[in-house]
Amino acid sequence: MPGFIVGYIRIVDRFNRIIGRFAMYLIFAMMGVLLYSSFTKTFFIPPLWTLETAQFLMVGYYILGGAYSLQMGDHVRMDLLYGAWSDKTKAWVDCFTVLLLIFYLGVLLYGGYNSTAYAIEYGERSYSAWRPYMAPIKIVMCLGILMMLLQAIASMFRSIGKVRGVDL
Repeated sequence: MPGFIVGYIRIVDRFNRIIGRFAMYLIFAMMGVLLYSSFTKTFFIPPLWTLETAQFLMVGYYILGGAYSLQMGDHVRMDLLYGAWSDKTKAWVDCFTVLLLIFYLGVLLYGGYNSTAYAIEYGERSYSAWRPYMAPIKIVMCLGILMMLLQAIASMFRSIGKVRGVDL
């Protein structure tokens, strides 16, 4: 495989590993917000921001961890037939299915970009009582989708390498 493809795979893997490991800790931040919410609901007047903040943290946890999960091969896969195939057959199937994933993520990124541009241009806010701006979470979502798209392309290159007998 050409050197720029190997370099691309290494850079994307390294970046997604760093962001993915950071995203793993967002679950603890979300748990802290929910614990604070439970405590204040029991003893005081509950704040308006806790539930929506926990939802935003969960979105960040899920969407930023997606590329890392794809890199580690931890996404859900139907192993009924796949597990019995040879490595080369698996690589061929992965080459095909990753193209579908790239198309899906491209469409998702296009829609996310338009939604983010709208949120920034018009100052879109949530319909809750707290009314936070929606642009920051939409930017995080677009970043996470872009990271998954880049990781999917790296996975495609890796599968092509396996078909050709090169382990990347």
